[in-house]
Amino acid sequence: MRMFATITVAGAIAGLGHGAAAQDAVQTARAQAEAARTNPYCANVADAAADARFAWQMQTLSSLEKDIEQRIVQLEKKRAEYEEWLRRRNEFLKQADEGLVAIFSRMRPDAAAQQLASLKDEKAAAIIARLNPRISSAILNEMEPGRAAQLTGTLIDSAPRERAAEKS
Repeated sequence: MRMFATITVAGAIAGLGHGAAAQDAVQTARAQAEAARTNPYCANVADAAADARFAWQMQTLSSLEKDIEQRIVQLEKKRAEYEEWLRRRNEFLKQADEGLVAIFSRMRPDAAAQQLASLKDEKAAAIIARLNPRISSAILNEMEPGRAAQLTGTLIDSAPRERAAEKS
């Protein structure tokens, strides 16, 4: 290498003669010789640096993967907890509905009509729909006609949706 740089510098000086152009040629030749000497080192270090960077990236990805797996486990536990809570809530609501229907079925029709008239349409219609038809008709008979018609309309409107929901 050293000899190549010396020959290059000597050739540049001989070919260009003396003066500013010769000095520029010498500096250029020295820079090329220096680059030739350092390039193998940079190439060797670049491979090691790329390997180290790749290893670091793999380690980081592995760490992130473990974090994600831990979060998934935590989310699965929360989901299971939520599903259990939802099951218990639905069971409670079902029992409450059955109890409420039983209460209204044992009430006098005029008292039940008065209570149902004060409820929202959807709730009152849901209770009437779950009652025995004979009891429902007696309660609707005791209500004021406008309110009874409104609840009947709500029952009719909700019937197809309930049937579609049951089929799903």
